[in-house]
Amino acid sequence: MEAAITREKLLDAALSHVAFDGWSEATLKAAAADSGVDPGLAQALFPRGGVDLALAWHQAGDREMVRRLGEEDLSALRFRDRVARAVMLRLELADREAVRRGTTLFALPQHAADGAGAIWSSADAIWTALGDTSDDVNWYTKRATLSAVYGATVLFWLGDDSPDLQATRDFLDRRIEGVMWFEKTKAALAKNPLGKALMSGPLGFLARIRPPHRPAGLPGHESGASETKAPRPF
Repeated sequence: MEAAITREKLLDAALSHVAFDGWSEATLKAAAADSGVDPGLAQALFPRGGVDLALAWHQAGDREMVRRLGEEDLSALRFRDRVARAVMLRLELADREAVRRGTTLFALPQHAADGAGAIWSSADAIWTALGDTSDDVNWYTKRATLSAVYGATVLFWLGDDSPDLQATRDFLDRRIEGVMWFEKTKAALAKNPLGKALMSGPLGFLARIRPPHRPAGLPGHESGASETKAPRPF
């Protein structure tokens, strides 16, 4: 718990420096100085410096999104609209300059996998918060398609200056329409005689795919982090 509180202090202190120094070692050092955290402890909590800072900030944003979604009544919305609401809520919680700096950081080849993992985690958080119960290959396809939608929408949002982000909302609706078409096509194929033949033959291995099992309580697991107040996310 103490480590989580210290991480929170560092993350809060870091944001004012990100606009000038990006998600970098310099930002971590400045955050340690501003928050009164020992520099050695700060380095131990974020061993890769700015990369780990940026990822921790992104995770904090995902947790806050999930918390706020849990407080909203989405029952009257179509499922596609619930997904759109979750994505827009995630953006509403974001600091645009912090995201822009993060996008620059994760565009570097050595950090591209971390960036892709962060986007996948956001997609996973959204599907889980909306009650997805997939227990087969659909668990992966849903998150893969939403990751593509979310990543494209973030890039569009970074340049959007329309009132109430209407241009971003319209862009997101078009992307989700594409996802809905894909899901309908996939469902139709599953009912089609040819699709059934493929699933019982060459594509039969897909029926054996299961989502990863992630038990809580393991060292490094994020489950306890949500018990602390999340810093302002990006």
